[in-house]
Amino acid sequence: MGDISSQREAQRRADRIRAFRQELAALEGEGAITLTPEQRAQLETHLEETLAGLARRFDIDTTERQRQVSWGMRVASTIGGLALCAAVYFFFYRYWGLLPTAAQVALLVAMPLACLMAAHFASRRERTLYFTGLLCLAAFAAFIVNLSVLAVIFNLTPSPGAFLAWALFALLLAYRYRLRLLLLAGLVCALVYGAALLAGLGDVHWFAFVGNEENLIVPGLLLIGAAWLTPRHSHPDFPPVYHLLGLVTVFLSVFVLSISSKTSYLPVEPKHAEVFYQVAGLAGAAFTVWLGIRRRRADVANTAAGFFILFLYARFVDWWWDWMPKYLFFLVIGLISVALLVIFKRLRGRLLEHLA
Repeated sequence: MGDISSQREAQRRADRIRAFRQELAALEGEGAITLTPEQRAQLETHLEETLAGLARRFDIDTTERQRQVSWGMRVASTIGGLALCAAVYFFFYRYWGLLPTAAQVALLVAMPLACLMAAHFASRRERTLYFTGLLCLAAFAAFIVNLSVLAVIFNLTPSPGAFLAWALFALLLAYRYRLRLLLLAGLVCALVYGAALLAGLGDVHWFAFVGNEENLIVPGLLLIGAAWLTPRHSHPDFPPVYHLLGLVTVFLSVFVLSISSKTSYLPVEPKHAEVFYQVAGLAGAAFTVWLGIRRRRADVANTAAGFFILFLYARFVDWWWDWMPKYLFFLVIGLISVALLVIFKRLRGRLLEHLA
């Protein structure tokens, strides 16, 4: 893990060097600074030696063209991993009935183990982890197929525990190899498990969580809380994933409930429950914007600001659309948008002051 963290830091330093060169060229063009030929040669020699040393040691991108190629490799790795997942599924679907039960069980156990061994082998021989990420995705898909098919073979009753197992497996791989796509997959499985668990507590079938968005609010809040506990020094790219998924889950659930709360657990009439979630959505989004600014989390503040606008405009449509002339409605919306633009501009200035 230390090698991966060092590689990320080396890439950030290479990016700073590239930005420094661009800014230096701009300053020289504006006449703000002038370097002698000796100073220029000494500086360029130092920068080139630094970049060459970082590239040799950490296999990083030192030019914009290399960075573009790396993005292409990441896309190819993701597509390749998803294609391998599909290949695993269709392989089982095509040949499964031709195998005896013992062979089926052996193959189910062997597939994720083989992918894990291949991923570990690849991780020891590459720094960029493209092939490692691809093989870990395949291992995750094989593990999902493993539990699902074993449950069918042995006639086990479906339960939300499978989602917990899938979540733990994906999170272990994500933290071991620092893979954000698997982190997202694991957190989604954890969300489903938490929602199903809450639905089961209400004396209904665990799959009933699909019909009531309230079951997703508590797991989403727990994800947001977990983001503050995630170590930032060893996994700086992970907290934003927790934040984004948790905030989207909570605010989308509240938004749906603010429109229709027929299946709400609240001991009130559906209309009153909708009003509660309308107020909770606006207040919660505004509070999250403030908290994001205070905690210097631009991702939190920006996401909450987007949902605040969504909640606010939904209420405007609900309150004014039926009785207000359309030209007046859109005029009011335009004026309110200008006011919001001014407010968010000031908030942005405050955020920049906090981040400085």
